Amino acid sequence: MDSAIQGLKPEIVWKYFAEIAKIPRPSKHEEAMIRYVMDVAKQLGLPSKKDKSGNVVVKKPASPGRENVPMIALQGHLDMVTEKNKDKTHDFFKDPIELVRKGNVIMANGTTLGADNGIAVATNLAIMEDRSLEHGPLEFLFTVDEETGLTGATNLDPNLLESKTMLNLDSEEEGALYVGCSGGRNTIGTWKVVAERIPKNHTPALLQVRGLRGGHSGLEIDKGRGNSLKIMNRILMEFDKMDVRIASMEGGNKSNAIPREAEAVVFIPSKKFAKAIEVVKNFETTIKAEIKTVDPDLEISLTETKVKKTVKVFKKPLQQKILQTISALPHGVTKMSADIPGLVETSTNVAVLETKKNAVVLTTSQRSSVASEILEILQTHASIFVMGGAAFKHTDGYPGWKPNLDSPILKTAVQTYKNLYGKEPAVKAIHAGLECGIIGEKYPGMDMLSFGPTLEGVHSPDEKIYIDTVDKFWNFLLAILKNVN
Repeated sequence: MDSAIQGLKPEIVWKYFAEIAKIPRPSKHEEAMIRYVMDVAKQLGLPSKKDKSGNVVVKKPASPGRENVPMIALQGHLDMVTEKNKDKTHDFFKDPIELVRKGNVIMANGTTLGADNGIAVATNLAIMEDRSLEHGPLEFLFTVDEETGLTGATNLDPNLLESKTMLNLDSEEEGALYVGCSGGRNTIGTWKVVAERIPKNHTPALLQVRGLRGGHSGLEIDKGRGNSLKIMNRILMEFDKMDVRIASMEGGNKSNAIPREAEAVVFIPSKKFAKAIEVVKNFETTIKAEIKTVDPDLEISLTETKVKKTVKVFKKPLQQKILQTISALPHGVTKMSADIPGLVETSTNVAVLETKKNAVVLTTSQRSSVASEILEILQTHASIFVMGGAAFKHTDGYPGWKPNLDSPILKTAVQTYKNLYGKEPAVKAIHAGLECGIIGEKYPGMDMLSFGPTLEGVHSPDEKIYIDTVDKFWNFLLAILKNVN
C-alpha cells in the first residue's frame, strides 16, 4: 500500500485512488484507464460496455430486497488536467502521480493530483466491489475527455444509460449540493507571424513569470489570483517603449486553468540592459504588493540567454498589436449573480499563449450560467481580437445546467445529510462546467445532483483533497443510495 494513504478511511476508496494514481490519464489519452475500469468490472463479475467515444458504463444489480428501487447512475470522468511546476520532471504519459500526505490533505509531488475527478472514479470502483452495501440497481458511468471540452459527454451514446436519476461526483466542496452549472466556450485569436532579423547591438534575454498559484478558471476565478500572461504583458509593454524586441511568448497550458507561468525571449538594446533589469525589479515589487495576499510567491526574472542564429523577432507593428490586444482583453469576473449570493455569473480567462513557427495563438475561455451573456462576452473578445489584427474563432463549448429545486433526488439528499450530520447542506450552483448540462440534453428529464469531498487548487500543482471530507462524502453517498425509494 502507498505509504501516503496508509490508515486512511474509507480504506477501499483510498486503495483505488492510489491505484489509479499510477495510471496515466491525460485528456484524450484515457486508454489505460478504460482498460483498468473494464478489467476491474470483469474481475468483479459485473457487465461493462464502452461506446465509440470511450465512455464506459458498468452495471451492478441491487442488493437483496432492493430490486424494485429505481436505478441510479453514479458518474465521474476518467481524465485529469496535466499541470506541473516548471522545475518538475514528469511525463504524464508514462509516470505515476506521486502522492504526498501533509496533515489532513493529500497532494502530489509537483504536479496536479488528479483528485479531479479521480476521487469519483475511486468511489465508483469501491462501490462496485463492496457487496455489503444496501442499494438499488446501479449504473457507473465513466466519461472521457471532460477537461478539454467535455467531448466524452458530448458524444455519449444516448442508449448507454437506463437510469432516470444521476449523481455526478465531480463537485469539490463537502456539505454542498450542486444543482446547476455554467456553460462555456473559448475564443481563440491568431496572428500570422511577420518577422525580421534581430537589430544590431541587442542582447538576448529570457523574461520569466513564475510562482503563481493559478487554479481552476471557474472555481478560482473570483479569488483575484495573478495571471502570468497579463503580468508578463505589462512588463513587455514597458519594454516596447525601450525598443525591446520580442522573438517568442509562451504561457499557460490549459484553457480551463488560470496561467501560472509565462516567459518571453526578448532582445534588449545592450545599452539599456541595466535599465531593463530595473524595470523588471520595479514591476515585481509593484505586482507583489497588488496580489501578495492571494499569490505571495510571485517571481519575475530577466536573465541573459543564448539563442540560435536563425532566431528572428516580430516586426514592430505586429509586436505592438499583440501586446495591446492582451492588455485590452478582460480577465476575471465580469458579472456576479443577482439571484444566488456569491455565485459568479460570467467570467473570462486569458489562458494560453503560444508562439508557433508561423503564428502566435492566444486562447481565452468564457463562462456563464446565462446563455445570452456568453454570447455577449464572446462578441467582446472577438471585437478586441479584430481590432488587434488577429483572426479569431469560437469553439462550440458546452451548455449550462439549469437548477431544479423541486428535484426528487435533491430532496432525498438534503434530508439524508440532515439526518447524518445534523445540519442543512448548502444548495448551490457552480461556476464551472459539469457534464450534467450535456447529459441532461442527452437524456431529457434526467434528475441530477452533483456533490463530492473538498478539493482545492484543482488544475494546478497545488491541487489537494481533504482527507476527513472523503469519509463524510462516502458515508453520505451510501446513505443516499440506501434511502432512495
